[in-house]
Amino acid sequence: MTDHATHATSGPSGSPLRVGLVGYGLAGSVFHAPLITATEGLVLDTVVTSNEERREQARAAYPGVRFAASPDELWQRADELDLIVIASPNKTHVPLARAALEAGLPVVVDKPVAGTAAEARELAALAEERGLLLSVFQNRRWDNDFRTLRALIADGELGEVQRFESRFERWRPQPKGGWRESGDPEEIGGLLYDLGSHVVDQALVLFGPAVRVYAESDVRRPGAAADDDTFVAITHANGVRSHLYVSATTAQLGPRFRVLGSRSGYVKYGLDPQEAALREGARPSADEPWGLEGEELWGRVGSGESPLTGGGTPVRTLPGDYPAYYAAVADAVRGKGDNPVTALQAAETLDVLEAARRSAREGITVTVRHEEISA
Repeated sequence: MTDHATHATSGPSGSPLRVGLVGYGLAGSVFHAPLITATEGLVLDTVVTSNEERREQARAAYPGVRFAASPDELWQRADELDLIVIASPNKTHVPLARAALEAGLPVVVDKPVAGTAAEARELAALAEERGLLLSVFQNRRWDNDFRTLRALIADGELGEVQRFESRFERWRPQPKGGWRESGDPEEIGGLLYDLGSHVVDQALVLFGPAVRVYAESDVRRPGAAADDDTFVAITHANGVRSHLYVSATTAQLGPRFRVLGSRSGYVKYGLDPQEAALREGARPSADEPWGLEGEELWGRVGSGESPLTGGGTPVRTLPGDYPAYYAAVADAVRGKGDNPVTALQAAETLDVLEAARRSAREGITVTVRHEEISA
């Protein structure tokens, strides 16, 4: 897929790109709508939802926004829009993305872009054929701790990284229900494809292609129907080993990152503050600091001692920057920059997720074929 493509009906340079947002649940209301409206050059034009309560919420937050009852209404007036953002349930991602591309519209799709790597590559091929942007919302590439870790690795602070431990853990002993926790395979629910999409994507960005995958996946909570406690081990082509944990059953949370290198290690506790801020109604602004955390939450770099006992040196956490994703999307749609997260990159993540699912089911280590990585 080309890294940047211009939508034929985009307005002249300087005029905002009109965005149609499909879905106004958690993803649409907490992440996409606020970030779209905070991005210079983008305007939230239409929200697709038939839920009257959600319409009222959107109307209160974004006066003047238009509404559609179904995505089909967007395709019928495609010439009035410049970008489609798909924030609807996982099982709808592929058909909606395909429909948007066939209507001639660039697309952002929430993760996971598809249920299989093959579907993701088919969408990438369609976008390439149409000369349109297809980007996947992997916002946690712009988490504060991830940005900090990338900088530490780039600066050689850790030496040669040998093992990467990443945890996205929660304590939610009672299932919430809904499609995300459904056991129906068509729903593409469970933590492996939810939080796992983030931790695997981060590992591949940092250390490159996977060659072997081993996983353990369990359904632990009474009444739960989908995996809620999963571990994935990746052996990367460069020899780094990633140990990734996603769980809703963790009564004591581990470090978000523990990264061990030949020279030093980095340990960081706590989650990036941006999601909590967005949930509480805070909005990114050029006039106010965004994505900052207190010094008491900074990670530590050192060797031989536990950060919990004061070992190592505190390292300032870089600010989180979710707004950077949509700023890059706006530039890419205008042909002024690269796609920040391509569908082919998302397909590589799905290669690992599919291998992990097979590994957990069969109790084996799965080899990820090289042709799948380099496709």
